Amino acid sequence: MDRFLLQLMPALRMFFYSEQPPVARFLGDASYLSIAAGKKSYEKWQKDHSATISCFIDKPEDTENVMNLLRKNFQHPDTEALRCGIFVFLRNRGAVIVADHSGTIETILNGSKDLKMKGASGRLSGKIVVVTGGARGLGKGISEKTLKEGANVIVADMNEQHGSVLEKEYAQKYGPNKLIYLKCDVTRVDSVTAMLTEVLRTFGGVDVFISNAGILKAGGLEELAVEDFEFVTDVNYKGFYICTRMVSQIMKAQSAARPGYFSDIIQVNSKSGLQGSNRNFAYAGSKFGSIGLVQSFALELVEHGIKVNAVCPGNYFDGPLWSNPDNGLFVQYLKAGKVEGARTVDDVKKYYEAKVPMNRGVSIADVMQAIFYCIEQKYETGQALPVTGGQIMLH
Repeated sequence: MDRFLLQLMPALRMFFYSEQPPVARFLGDASYLSIAAGKKSYEKWQKDHSATISCFIDKPEDTENVMNLLRKNFQHPDTEALRCGIFVFLRNRGAVIVADHSGTIETILNGSKDLKMKGASGRLSGKIVVVTGGARGLGKGISEKTLKEGANVIVADMNEQHGSVLEKEYAQKYGPNKLIYLKCDVTRVDSVTAMLTEVLRTFGGVDVFISNAGILKAGGLEELAVEDFEFVTDVNYKGFYICTRMVSQIMKAQSAARPGYFSDIIQVNSKSGLQGSNRNFAYAGSKFGSIGLVQSFALELVEHGIKVNAVCPGNYFDGPLWSNPDNGLFVQYLKAGKVEGARTVDDVKKYYEAKVPMNRGVSIADVMQAIFYCIEQKYETGQALPVTGGQIMLH
């Protein structure tokens, strides 16, 4: 990860924290580099933009120096100043613009107030939320719900087609850069690092990381290939470890800059992480193991104000994971013979609906209530919260 951005951006963003966390965007193109070339070029720009709140940092690589100069120039960062946008120029590096939300930044940088921007309002106002596997199915629903609750959302997914469509759709509703898509393979450190570096450039930090990316391949001991077992384990278990390892660095920097500030890592687990699953051992094993990671990461990261929890949904029958006619779970389970006597996909579906005391599959709204709880509470970490309609009861 870019060490300069890692040290600078979370510190800047937390410094200007007012009523809610602001957005900080790094501007490193040629025009801003020329302004940041020296004090004279900055003062010329400042003269032409006298109504704009700004400052010039001579030694931006020294984070302590940066923060001391910010304290000198901005005694009391307030909401009104953030509504107008604040420019921090960094010698030979470019600039950072800090504002109350991404809409303000887009309006300032595009020089137009005609852009249809929606500010941050809702239960996640101003928060920066990354959702892995957020382009389809349950992940897409989580991305959309967090956006509608005021968050700035990063959809990190391997599926470029669905991710790009989602970004374009919500750019028309909320303006550009309120929800962005970034291609990411959670099994590769370089891919996760590149994604989070871009998040730092565009938003300045991460408040909530929802580790939702996951795959399932069903089959008994004699049917499931070793390669498939390894693939499931890599995505569901190893991927969660890689993501937590990388994103926690950003969250630690935020905590150091603003002691007492909480960030959240939430793993979307499964009821199969709470109870074994017949002929589905690769998936269940990866989910059981991930709860072990959740508990262990929670103990290690709590001193940095990072809560780590899991939500364990029951069956989301309406999503492609279950209902895809080609390789959904209903089809896979039918082929694997997991449901005795089942002859059709509908037989498999009815079997699983009958297992839920609430007589229905889980909904996105159900999962979001659990996610909201994890974020809003300030006393629980290392927990695995069932969202199963009573199908799994803790004891």
